[in-house]
Amino acid sequence: MHHTQADAAATGPLSRSRPRAALPALCATQITSWGIVYYAFPVLLPRLTADTGWSTNAATAAFSLALLVSAVAGIPIGRILDRRGPRAVMTAGSVLGTLALLVIATAPNLAVFTLGWVLAGLTMAATFYPPAFAALTRWWGPDRIRALTIVTLAGGLASTVFAPLTAAIAEHLSWRATYAVLALILATVTIPAHALALRAPWPAAPPQPPTTHGTTPIPRSRPFILLAVAFTLSGFAMYAVVMGLIPLLTERGATPTQAAWALGLGGAGQTLGRTLYSALSTRTSVTTRTATLIALGGATTAALAFTPGPMPLLIALAVLAGVVRGNLTLLQATAVTDRWGTTHYGHLSAVLGAPAHIAGALAPWAGAALAGPLGGHPHLFAALASLSVVAACLTLGSSWDRRTQKEISHRT
Repeated sequence: MHHTQADAAATGPLSRSRPRAALPALCATQITSWGIVYYAFPVLLPRLTADTGWSTNAATAAFSLALLVSAVAGIPIGRILDRRGPRAVMTAGSVLGTLALLVIATAPNLAVFTLGWVLAGLTMAATFYPPAFAALTRWWGPDRIRALTIVTLAGGLASTVFAPLTAAIAEHLSWRATYAVLALILATVTIPAHALALRAPWPAAPPQPPTTHGTTPIPRSRPFILLAVAFTLSGFAMYAVVMGLIPLLTERGATPTQAAWALGLGGAGQTLGRTLYSALSTRTSVTTRTATLIALGGATTAALAFTPGPMPLLIALAVLAGVVRGNLTLLQATAVTDRWGTTHYGHLSAVLGAPAHIAGALAPWAGAALAGPLGGHPHLFAALASLSVVAACLTLGSSWDRRTQKEISHRT
């Protein structure tokens, strides 16, 4: 398992202060928070628009606004996490999430509905992966990859659990009542879990490792900026592929059911991919690992673009794309620690991830808008694959002067 000297020095106090309940609690709250705040929306969207008369575009815009708010709010929240730890942030986020869903459920008009999603965006920033990753990175120290993997494996089940559950509730209740029930579930599971399981002392941050960037702040350094641009291009391509997979397959002759299965199996591929990351991280340097995974993402996108069939082969490629996506989640979770240590993890991860999250929020719109002018989804996927290739090349320039020393430490 790779670790730095700062980690090694902190192992003793970290292991003593590590809260045993935090890992199972965060697994439960990630499934519940993602499942209810994120994945319930596409399930309820058709009922919501049919009932209210609001356009699909307008309702989706409110949801996309939540993702944008989450990306921006994550930066100050990251600073608070570094100083204070996750308990207050994640508990307040759960309370706010309950309120947000009740505003959405009772919204008399589109303006109030949109306000509810702005609140939901703040909830996402305070309760989704980034704060959980910050907690596990500081508490688990050298053992962080195992903890991060476990939580992302659980988080991967969010759609598996809550998409069918939301649909089942909506069979019997209106979309508004369904959101109210989901708000109750969110409050019952996540508020006490965050308040009670994250009470352990917050360890002092290990000292910042010396860098060779002189007085340049890390977020303004060339390696950081190149890595942020690479993650943004790769993230845009990845989200656009997820949203474009069903139309691509239906253009190729798949039934709606076959296309939905391909998307679902791609999600299962993500979970499989996350189980492989720990082994990959011990056998590769951070720069090689980053460039390779982003390039593989481009390769699977290109394969989907240029393979006309048969359908079982296309579904297999969708699963393979999911495997790569699963690894990319953990790659981003460990990107800061692997390069700059854990001292300012919450803040640096939020700054690094914000442009990629914004790109992810815009990707569904942009992908749908570009598919027509480009001549269909196969051409769109070819363009997205080329974006991933550019991103992979940029990561090769994001290595930093201390990489030899780091790569040696990563192999220990």
